[in-house]
Amino acid sequence: MKLEEKEARKKYGIVAEHYHNWRTKLNPYGWHYNELLEMPATLSLLGNIKGKKILDFGCGTGIYAKLLTKKGAKVKGFDLSPEMLTIAKRENPTLDLRLGSGYNIPFNEKFDIVIASLVLDYFKNWDIVFQQVNRVLNKNGIFIFSVGNPVAECTIKKRIKGEKQRVLGINSYFKEGKIYGTWHKIFYKGKMIDVQMPSYHKTYETIIKTITNNKFEIIDYKDCFPLIKSKKLFPEEYEFTSKIPYFCVWKIKKR
Repeated sequence: MKLEEKEARKKYGIVAEHYHNWRTKLNPYGWHYNELLEMPATLSLLGNIKGKKILDFGCGTGIYAKLLTKKGAKVKGFDLSPEMLTIAKRENPTLDLRLGSGYNIPFNEKFDIVIASLVLDYFKNWDIVFQQVNRVLNKNGIFIFSVGNPVAECTIKKRIKGEKQRVLGINSYFKEGKIYGTWHKIFYKGKMIDVQMPSYHKTYETIIKTITNNKFEIIDYKDCFPLIKSKKLFPEEYEFTSKIPYFCVWKIKKR
């Protein structure tokens, strides 16, 4: 297991239960970034998936797997984190969900679609990941993945007129490599902690060349824009993500 995988696995072991509740039960704050921002864009690129065989790459706690199954897809999945996978299996007891790495996908069969929601950011070497996805896709198969938008990754928090705001700052767009984002107030072992979550910043140029160099072609793309209902529920987050694209979604096809 590569170092970045070990780090991500450790961090998700800490946040797993809190993350699932954050998305689904106790604290709906996560709805803005997922249900109201990333998911609408990703689902719009998926289109009609009834009868399609889909691999959920980095299935997390099984939220996408459950939704795609309800839409009529035949879903299998895998995740790096045992703790996340335990929840995913609890939520989807009939699905084939496995422990595994994106550097060595734990399936040898072919799929019509591979979906990776906010997962590729954790990988330093996308070439290996794309080769693995290519291996498990049918001819002309579709790979849909969402990641942090390279523009948003260059923003910084700054105090303006006494208020903390997120603005385009001095973080270099061209400096690729590991960055950290803080997940605040994670309930873990009876107390609230902050978790530094790693990811890897890449420029649009690197992303596009990685796609084309690994025998894929780009067929669609979306900058994620929040649903209007988020404006009332999460006004501060809506203000920022309606001006600067926080996530982006790529739809590419195996050549």
